[in-house]
Amino acid sequence: MSVTYTERGTGRPVLLLHGGAGPASVTAFADRLAAEHPARVITPTHPGFDGTERPAALDSIAKLAALYRDLLDELELDNVAVVGNSIGGWIAAELALLGSPRVAGVTVVDGVGIEVPGHPVIGFFGLTFEQIAAASYYDPTGRVIDPGAMPEAARAAMAANRETLALYAPSMQDPTLRDRLAAVTVPALVIWGDSDGIAGLQYGRAYAEAIPGARFVLLERTGHLPQLESPDALIGPLWSFIDEH
Repeated sequence: MSVTYTERGTGRPVLLLHGGAGPASVTAFADRLAAEHPARVITPTHPGFDGTERPAALDSIAKLAALYRDLLDELELDNVAVVGNSIGGWIAAELALLGSPRVAGVTVVDGVGIEVPGHPVIGFFGLTFEQIAAASYYDPTGRVIDPGAMPEAARAAMAANRETLALYAPSMQDPTLRDRLAAVTVPALVIWGDSDGIAGLQYGRAYAEAIPGARFVLLERTGHLPQLESPDALIGPLWSFIDEH
């Protein structure tokens, strides 16, 4: 199958994986990362998002991780830093478990995927757009999506993205993932917004504790999408980790 991706910059390969907010949610941060650091930033579009083709058999986060393992092989990339936000963080975690020698380290940014008793991922698909913004940002002012103000094509694309997200991650959790993360052998960094209303702070700490040797970095006044809300705070610890490993 074909994979749609963009890339910018030269230097250290960075595979940057978007979440349910779609490819646009990482575009500006990818541009900045490549502009400020010696990085070749590759940002794939998960098949089915933004009108891209999705084979019927590609229907889980684990299969997406295998797809991106194969993409690294196809591009013949080595020493790759994998970074993912939200479901992109889940994909990054699954990719770390596949044992690809091309992966040098993974960073989970406000990821989902694990089960933490008493601290579930919010029921995203039942929320209004106002509730989604409130849960996603420390300050949701001006960030509420208004479908009525969008062209019909944009509304249709957004609905299709939501359907694709529901297919890959219907519950946003895999009850086996937390225990399986004990098998991760590459260096790992977990970065979390202190005001994440999608997957809260205790959820983030549990994510880091599940991965052997993982570091945990907390970003203040930040929600579920640090690359959009707090790029200044995110880029420093992220690049320090990438550069170290």
